[in-house]
Amino acid sequence: MSDRLPHILIFNPDQWRGDVMGHLGNAGAVTPVLDQFAAEEGVSFANAFCQNPVCTPSRCSFLTGWYPHVRGHRTMYHMLRPDEPMLLRTLRQHGYFVWWGGKNDAVPAQNGFAGYCDVKFAPPQPERLLPDPHSLKGWRGDPDGDNYYSFYAGRREIPAGETVAYDEDWAMVEGAIEQIGSAPRDQPLCIYLPLFYPHPPYLVEDPWYSQIDPALIPDRTPTPPDGWEGLPSLMKGIYEGQGIQGWSEDRLRELRRTYYGMCARVDHQFGMVLDALKKAGIYDDTLVFFFSDHGDFTGDYGLVEKTQNTFQDCLTRVPLLVKPPRGTPVKPRVSDALVELIDFPATVYALTGIDPGHDHFGRSLLPLLAGETDEHRDAVFCEGGRRHGERQCMELESWENEDNLYWPRLRLQMSEGPEHTKAAMCRTAKHKYVRRYYEWDELYDLRADPRETRNLIDDPAYSEELAALKERMLDWYVETSDVVPQVPDRRL
Repeated sequence: MSDRLPHILIFNPDQWRGDVMGHLGNAGAVTPVLDQFAAEEGVSFANAFCQNPVCTPSRCSFLTGWYPHVRGHRTMYHMLRPDEPMLLRTLRQHGYFVWWGGKNDAVPAQNGFAGYCDVKFAPPQPERLLPDPHSLKGWRGDPDGDNYYSFYAGRREIPAGETVAYDEDWAMVEGAIEQIGSAPRDQPLCIYLPLFYPHPPYLVEDPWYSQIDPALIPDRTPTPPDGWEGLPSLMKGIYEGQGIQGWSEDRLRELRRTYYGMCARVDHQFGMVLDALKKAGIYDDTLVFFFSDHGDFTGDYGLVEKTQNTFQDCLTRVPLLVKPPRGTPVKPRVSDALVELIDFPATVYALTGIDPGHDHFGRSLLPLLAGETDEHRDAVFCEGGRRHGERQCMELESWENEDNLYWPRLRLQMSEGPEHTKAAMCRTAKHKYVRRYYEWDELYDLRADPRETRNLIDDPAYSEELAALKERMLDWYVETSDVVPQVPDRRL
């Protein structure tokens, strides 16, 4: 590796399931840029997992290298405080020019972005932007209809005079490309692009909508035939609230088609940014990351959107692709190693030689990139939910009325039933164990039941596996329960 700090691209789409990529064997996914990237340039980690299945807690985790429990980042309204570490700030303190374009979900509004980045990009032509689909009502239909909470909007029309449905994501990508082209070459550049897509509402324009062949999309995980027995009660509650139980398989497949089209659009935008790095002559010297913060149900179990405290692979398994700069060994391929998103900042620090000045729990991916091994972690972890009485974790700030798209989930988060219970996942290559505080635990045999439909928690045939997973989770909590500041206080 050169003594000079590499440029860094952090391309971070929101809510992209880990299974929607062609090079992982999904014939319905149209992801040519990512597929070529994995084949020729970097490593795609087929078993990468987030540490919380919703936006803010996950981002707080992968920007610190801490699990959510370390400082209580378990809601959309508990972000990084000034005394907490943050990757972008650390990079800036070590000489990087940090350009941030896109979502926040990490820094509290009352604190602002000063110190975290040199530029927090704002679209130069806000009047050109199409409205956020969350704010549109027409596509939802009647409040009593079965589309009102489905998040399904379908194909988006392109306004006259435009070539795309120009929204904030397009503006952010264009802004990043302009920054790459104009950035001084005597300072390392970090581009952080946390885009909105493919976060629902499910809505996308052509050509990406029409690129998807619904017949090639894999079958969804069906609604459990036994009345949700053994599965988290939050899932059943959301299922009853979203009201899409009567949808035909063709209609659900159309929803999934739209989501796949959203992913295809992001793949194209990723290619645009890579081309900009090449045109600027800095691609070879750039450390590139592509990953999502969490996944999406997309019709699995008859559900859409996501939850805060259930840990199905469709929610917790995410894309993660990495290309190191020239001089750093890399063996392009798909790796089956178990990795976590907290390994992302650990890899940045290992490759740049930067001491972040705080303890963290990530593990560098450099040995995996080099192909020296495919062994990394024996288990991965995810966590969320709350205890009874934690009113601050109910996200009452999101509540307006029943028109809220997220009402089927929010109403359960605001109750004191078992649905929003605190919970944690321990997943190995073969099994998944979930400890749930106010209701039954879960155990899945991922080889026999990869869709996680049969809870084996009471099956005596799995008693040894269950005991081992419980012990592994206890070890994890003991190891990661806190961090001690590296600078001691003075005693009087």
